[in-house]
Amino acid sequence: MNVKKSGLKKRSSVRFAVVVSQFNSNITKSLWQACLAEFHRLGVAESDIQVVSVPGAFEIPVTALKLSQKKNIQAVICLGAVIRGQTLHYELVAQEVAHGIMVVSLRSGKPIIFEILAADTIQLCQARARSGDRDNKGASAARVAVEMVETLRSL
Repeated sequence: MNVKKSGLKKRSSVRFAVVVSQFNSNITKSLWQACLAEFHRLGVAESDIQVVSVPGAFEIPVTALKLSQKKNIQAVICLGAVIRGQTLHYELVAQEVAHGIMVVSLRSGKPIIFEILAADTIQLCQARARSGDRDNKGASAARVAVEMVETLRSL
């Protein structure tokens, strides 16, 4: 299913929220910029996007929950990056953030888009590759959010 740019202009009541982690900002800033550019390409006005910055990925689910409870928000995009380090912290954070976002989606009944990049190392460029110009997951998150709002409205 292709999302047409003109489709959203008719639905000015569609509002999106984006939660962006400040941690690993060299990655998350790129995700956010691509997300915003894709929203613009799809015809979503900046005034219809609420952005909330949080300290780290672990704070994303509770923020997404609070945003999803707002009646004027139809979808929430979660952007973050968790990079493996020397301890188990990576596994704990990555798994619990994923679980938390899934719970928010099911509880809210709204699309909660998961784009928390989990990578072994910065040196392997896994996170950079998925937040670069060629295949930026921030852009795909915007497309998925728009498509899911349309899909759920049609049910």
